[in-house]
Amino acid sequence: MASRYRLASRPDAGRAPAEKWRDLEVGAELNKLASGLLLASGLFIGSAYAQQQAAPPPAVVVEPAQMQVIAQRVDFVGRIEAIEKVELRARVTGFLKQVDFKDGDDVKADQILFEIEPDPFQATIDQRQAQLASAEADLKNAELNLQRCLDLLKSKTMPQSQVDQRQADADKARAAVLQAQAALRESEIQLSYTTVRAPIPGRIGRTTFTEGNLVDPSSGVLATIVRDDEVRALFNVTQREILDYKKSGGGEVNVKLRLADGSFYDKPGKLDFIDVVVDQKTDSQLIRAVFPNPDRILTDGQTIRVTLERAQEAPSVTVPQAALASDQGGSYVFVVDAANKVEQRRVKTGQQRDGRIAITEGLKDGDLVIIEGLQRVRAGMEVAPQRAEASN
Repeated sequence: MASRYRLASRPDAGRAPAEKWRDLEVGAELNKLASGLLLASGLFIGSAYAQQQAAPPPAVVVEPAQMQVIAQRVDFVGRIEAIEKVELRARVTGFLKQVDFKDGDDVKADQILFEIEPDPFQATIDQRQAQLASAEADLKNAELNLQRCLDLLKSKTMPQSQVDQRQADADKARAAVLQAQAALRESEIQLSYTTVRAPIPGRIGRTTFTEGNLVDPSSGVLATIVRDDEVRALFNVTQREILDYKKSGGGEVNVKLRLADGSFYDKPGKLDFIDVVVDQKTDSQLIRAVFPNPDRILTDGQTIRVTLERAQEAPSVTVPQAALASDQGGSYVFVVDAANKVEQRRVKTGQQRDGRIAITEGLKDGDLVIIEGLQRVRAGMEVAPQRAEASN
């Protein structure tokens, strides 16, 4: 009974022999398939490993570190101001008789630009001249009367009181002459204001007043003359930047202008003024530089970028900025040694200029740094370096 129970408890108990043989065949096929997969996987891994072992070192472009002088450079935003600028205004009331220039003309000092009708002012002068002549005649008569009284006083036939009166009359006549002369002079000045002349040489702007218009002192600016053969660049420098400059020993500073297209203005400037007060809102001081402007590239009111540049006393090790990388630990470069092995070097940087950066610590002159292919390398691996000159 126990034997029959064990036989009945087997999974295949009671199954036909054909079914049992079919299960055995399926199991054998599965075993063959698994063995084949394992074999193929081993062959693939081995092939990949062999390919990895046989892959050539990655190509990188290198350039040697070089000793160069890199100027210390700081940029500021400034504006251009003309050396001389005059706004022409009417000083008397009258109708414009003539406008003697074209907008944008070059004008000379004392050149006539506007003419206001002079006839009313000339008439006033004629009247003042007549008043002066009358006052001079009265003075002459008063002086004659005074002289007669003085003669009679000597013979004691004229009382002193009448002499004093004649003296007072002569003094009043003399004052009237002075008053008439002053009135005439004022009229002549008013007449001179009818001719508006250029007080400085330069270039004149446009005017909105034409012949026949009534102008007066409240009419505003008739036109503006700007002397722009030389201009000033005004910009603000913070107290920290001024302090850094003084701490570094000062020295001569080159001043350059960067134009709107990114190029540098081809004529250097010269610092000529530092404001004596500090702007409390920005904690900065106004600095002024003078630039020649013979071609009139620079225009009054133009916004410009001002560059202050001071050369280093000695050259330093420099590399292209493309060689520099950084992470949480700071800046570093990849250096290729004589065995074409890559080494990661931590560096400290200085001034930057024209695509190069000074390395103050971590490199020496001649070290080969990777400038292309940094993303394909890591410390310790072998590379195939190619000089930058040969890659161009």
